[in-house]
Amino acid sequence: MLTTATPTATTAVRLGFALLAAAAANTAIALGAVALDDGGIRMGLSPASYLPATVIGLLLGTVGWFVLARRAPKALRVVVPAVLVLTWVPDLLLLTAGATAANVIGLMLMHLVVTTAVVTALRPTLTPATGAVQPVGTTG
Repeated sequence: MLTTATPTATTAVRLGFALLAAAAANTAIALGAVALDDGGIRMGLSPASYLPATVIGLLLGTVGWFVLARRAPKALRVVVPAVLVLTWVPDLLLLTAGATAANVIGLMLMHLVVTTAVVTALRPTLTPATGAVQPVGTTG
């Protein structure tokens, strides 16, 4: 059972590395999407668009993580994937504005990258509940 989140300097370092990794991955995705985007609107595929969005997504994800981890840690398993799917709705709506499938899939992958970066960086901040029974073979 997971209960509380504990922000520390280590968490800040993990978030920094997560940001760098997400920015690098999103750059690779954008380059690939632009290469495959023949005649589309290329919405969100320029560094001026996706790099600030990556930072904002990481910050908002971090705030949301700590709010949920403090109040309802079990909800993270449902809320994180649900929020990810909700972020895909505007991407899919771009198809009606002239975006190509490569553009939309690229943006959807970028959202997945940011979500993965936040979860990877912050998962270690969850601590076992005090007095909770640990599964056999694990240490608390």
